[in-house]
Amino acid sequence: MTYQLRREEVLDGDSLKAMLAESPARAAQAILIAAREGVLDAQALLGQILLDGNGIAQDQPLALRWFEIAARGGHLMARNMLGRCHEHGWGGAADASVAARHYRIAAEAGLDWAMYNYANLLATGRGVIEDPKRALNLYRRAAELGHAKSMNLLGRYLEEGRICPRDLTAARDWYRRSAVGGDFRGQFSYAAVLAEAGNAEEALIWLRKALASGNLNFLRVASNSLASAENSQFRALAPEYAQRVIELEQQLTPL
Repeated sequence: MTYQLRREEVLDGDSLKAMLAESPARAAQAILIAAREGVLDAQALLGQILLDGNGIAQDQPLALRWFEIAARGGHLMARNMLGRCHEHGWGGAADASVAARHYRIAAEAGLDWAMYNYANLLATGRGVIEDPKRALNLYRRAAELGHAKSMNLLGRYLEEGRICPRDLTAARDWYRRSAVGGDFRGQFSYAAVLAEAGNAEEALIWLRKALASGNLNFLRVASNSLASAENSQFRALAPEYAQRVIELEQQLTPL
């Protein structure tokens, strides 16, 4: 069946989100039509669904091409995703230096996600000369724009006194903001702050939120951390984290 969709339906973010949830194939067709008509947001979205295989056959090289098209048109998130593709080798050979160039362009144009990704490379010296101070400045800029993952990392710098003066009050506030913003690492960090302050019940709430949204690598580390916690309520959560790790590992295992 061929769906005749209005352009305004394609471009409406809420409608498209609902369509992706209810009928990924229909949404993919709508995005493809708009992308071919030169709509930048649709071109970037097409790259994303091709990368994920959401409603359309996964095709990383083609995803890379659509990100390139959208980035040439000035789409900052597509430029950021180009960086992601080159960093992780999605659709071609991994090249951190090329990734850094794309991140830098989008970061300088004001995109918080690009600031975060570029800072990650600067902090570790991947593809660029290691520059922790510059990384911290980018994390701070992104955090101030509302980027939850950067908030958590800024909190860590402030808690540990790395590259900047130690400020536990500010660190705790950034952890809280990161947790509220939905970052699972921020939720875990904020839970640790609450636990240290003796607020175990609220800490458990945030630990469960982190469990619900955390990725595999995070959950593996968090599970071990909880297993050795002094608080028995926190230790009791460790098996739930471990079970979620098993579930995610099984999803990665081919049938």
